[in-house]
Amino acid sequence: MLALVAYAAAAVMLPQSFRLTTLTDVIETLLLVSGIVSFVPLAARSQGRVRLFWSLLLFGLFLWLSYELLWAYYEVLLRRDVPDPFAGDVILFVHVVPLMAAAALRPHLRGTEYAGRLRHLDFALLTVWWLYLYVLTVMPWQYVVADIRTYNRNLNSVYLAEKFALLVILAVCWASSKRRWRRLYISLLGMSLCYFASSALANWAIAENVYYSGSLYDIPLACAMAWLTWIGLRTQAEAPDAEVREVSTIYGVWAARFSMIAVFSLPLFAVWTLTDSRVPARIRVFRLLATLVAAFLMSVMVFLRQHLLDQELAQLLSHSRESFDHLTRLQAQILQSEKLASIGQLVGGAAHELNNPITAMLGYSDLLLSTDLTPRQQVLAAKIGQDVRRTKSLVASLISFSRHSPAPKAPLDLNTLARTAIKLLQAQCESLKIDVITDFDPRLPKVLGDSNQLLQVCLQLLGNFLHARTSNVLTARTMQQAPMSVLLIAGTAPATGAGDSVSGECLTGSLGLSACQGILREHSGQVSGELREDGTLTLRVELPALAHMPVRPKEATVPVLWQSRPFA
Repeated sequence: MLALVAYAAAAVMLPQSFRLTTLTDVIETLLLVSGIVSFVPLAARSQGRVRLFWSLLLFGLFLWLSYELLWAYYEVLLRRDVPDPFAGDVILFVHVVPLMAAAALRPHLRGTEYAGRLRHLDFALLTVWWLYLYVLTVMPWQYVVADIRTYNRNLNSVYLAEKFALLVILAVCWASSKRRWRRLYISLLGMSLCYFASSALANWAIAENVYYSGSLYDIPLACAMAWLTWIGLRTQAEAPDAEVREVSTIYGVWAARFSMIAVFSLPLFAVWTLTDSRVPARIRVFRLLATLVAAFLMSVMVFLRQHLLDQELAQLLSHSRESFDHLTRLQAQILQSEKLASIGQLVGGAAHELNNPITAMLGYSDLLLSTDLTPRQQVLAAKIGQDVRRTKSLVASLISFSRHSPAPKAPLDLNTLARTAIKLLQAQCESLKIDVITDFDPRLPKVLGDSNQLLQVCLQLLGNFLHARTSNVLTARTMQQAPMSVLLIAGTAPATGAGDSVSGECLTGSLGLSACQGILREHSGQVSGELREDGTLTLRVELPALAHMPVRPKEATVPVLWQSRPFA
């Protein structure tokens, strides 16, 4: 702020002189250095695409600083005006390209399908195209046929197009972002507008022959440089927005389309070069050579890009097949688990019913042995008791089989279990025309349990709603109520009468929650329900939240496929 005040004071109070030029050039250099230094910690603390975003911004600012140092070299060290045309103008032109590439990364979103190599190729393709545009329109009037007026006019035109493209990209990013990312984009947009306005003002002053270094026309430029430091100091390195869903396929299609448009524009420029008879023949030859070189370089990059995309598609197809195989095996396991559970319940119920008469038979056989019997009768009574005891042992084995054996438990994400159950029931939801609305808390603590059993609970609860539905909307959401992690499933209940609570037949009969209650009791959890007067039934599953993760947790059996893809 002090440097900016000093800059403005010098521009207002000091006349055109070497002292004014030196002072303003030094302040501009310090302001750019300050902006770069303020951005370095942001790049160091971030990761992934966010780090690449800040790195590209730093690269663009470094190019801007290099141009400023060249400018100061002529005016301060050599004590003469910067030559016109100036060979360093290409640095000023190119420094906007990394800024556009940084914004095009859209780091505020959660991700795209592009690998790092594709992003690098996109940046290289963008850089080559803008450099080609500069070589095509500006350099011929600098090195082939010297024409300062045409050089400056073409430079200002392509530079204006480049700045307009940057403003459009920043505006799109601002419109699709939230919270701190939104404030960052609007700050970058404001800084860019200030910088571009200063450039337009300086060009006007040059045309009117009233411009000199350190004049009032440079104050907006100093404000833009100081704005960079303010942005770097008030911005925190953060992850992409969790609420914003990335439509990566659409973005990838448009990125490929823009790449093709850039390549297809080269023949159009070549036609324009051949048909433009106002320029000398030497310039037309130079432009054709530049077009051929650019076409070769861009064609190679497009070929590499398409090759990498083909590899990505092949990997995606392979992952899809593996995921389908995992899903098929999981469905088979769930079906087998349901069969075993049904058999276990049937066997357990029959065994309990058989155990009572067998106990009575065993008591009567023992009582019979204590009475006065003939030797033959005692042998027969003993055989009866022996067979009854064998039958009782068999019944005890059946009861033990019907009970759930303790399964190894591991930390589980309740969101993942519910999302997997919804995915498995997606076909039924589509056939029944039922919309499933999900609202999962991303900060929900994990629970300790058996993934197969808890997944069976989620499938049972959701499946009962699908079969007993009277509406076309089913809601599933998770929430944290210390010390429990809670899953809520809401929908319209079958016609059982209004009431404040659900119990008895409504829980264990019509909704078949007895098996779920047994599993949840083994996990120190519970299930309860509430039936409102409007017929909305809400089932509430509570499981103890896991306070501390084990050092080496056992892998859950829920496939990774559903752990990363939300139900839509």
